[in-house]
Amino acid sequence: MKKLLALLLALAMVFSMAACTSSNEPAAEPTPAEGEGEGETAAAFSVAMITDYGDITDESFNQATYEACKAFSDANGIKFNYYKPAGDSTAERVAMIDAAIADGFNVIVCPGFAFGEALAECSTTYPDVKFIALDVSEADLSGLSAIPDNLFSAVYQEELCGFMAGYAAVALGYKHLGYLGGMAVPSVVRFGNGYIQGADLAAKELGKDGVTIEYVYGNQFFGDADITSYMDTWYQTTGVEVVFACGGGIWTSAAEAAAKVGGKVIGVDVDQSKTIDAYGAGMTVTSAMKGLKATVNTLLTELILNDNWSAYGGQVMTLGLVSGTDVEANYTQIPYDTTQWGEGFTQEDYVALVGRMFSGEISVDGSQDEFVPSTITLNRYDNIK
Repeated sequence: MKKLLALLLALAMVFSMAACTSSNEPAAEPTPAEGEGEGETAAAFSVAMITDYGDITDESFNQATYEACKAFSDANGIKFNYYKPAGDSTAERVAMIDAAIADGFNVIVCPGFAFGEALAECSTTYPDVKFIALDVSEADLSGLSAIPDNLFSAVYQEELCGFMAGYAAVALGYKHLGYLGGMAVPSVVRFGNGYIQGADLAAKELGKDGVTIEYVYGNQFFGDADITSYMDTWYQTTGVEVVFACGGGIWTSAAEAAAKVGGKVIGVDVDQSKTIDAYGAGMTVTSAMKGLKATVNTLLTELILNDNWSAYGGQVMTLGLVSGTDVEANYTQIPYDTTQWGEGFTQEDYVALVGRMFSGEISVDGSQDEFVPSTITLNRYDNIK
């Protein structure tokens, strides 16, 4: 509860972050006073979630979003359902949004950049429906001259949690790292750039010689036999010890390959330790996480319980650090409980690192430019596919 309250207070801040591009953080999530009639307000809304090309058991974007929507709806007696498109196309995503609205749902939650074109179309087609998007940038919303008042999107500073993961890996003693990206979309590029920067700074500050990162994109968001074979070569021949697998279900190939030799994996988007560790106990070093559930809960609370949509509608907000001391309050973090802390990088070291990032002492580049490290060796490869 203490951490939740700290988060809600921190969300009220609008500030310029020295460690990255300036952005407005969401307002606090106030609790309505008892008896203020929130029941009547809630009765006017029903929530539908549309999955992207995955499903609600993906241990990633879809599952985190689904669980947040369902938990909020169940707690507040709100009608909820989810819809899964038949395929991976804008037309099929639009069809599911149409179906949800035809079924009476008037709050639509969409996770992932792939919804950009569908949201650009549907937010103007249905001006009385509220759309909450996760990780959909203004660039993704092609065809819109301005963000309509019935649409809100949160995007995340992936470079920050990628940085934390890279710093942690090197501080914990790993010297041969890998980065397996899905497709080179902006968010995946930011994760990778942050990972390189974190590893580079850790090697410099801690005097870690001989650190190398192998870097490749699979050019798809799922694992398969070809990508697993590529990861087999990294783990078994190249000598890679830990791979940051970033991009939908592509992590399965890294986990399958790591399991054969006792290798390690870094998860992404949510705490993936439970799922990755099913391939081998203790396989997950850490995960570079986004605050998807907190974002959903805040926006649904503000819209449905607090009648405060006007503070959000028509905006794309960039979310990152909101606290230099309460690391679990941040929208970009690594898991405080399940990271494999060690003598080289403890929970106290992590809190200190976040404090330096929050204060601006450490600056992390969030651009799409390929970061060139100064201390470690970086080997970039052509796409696997």
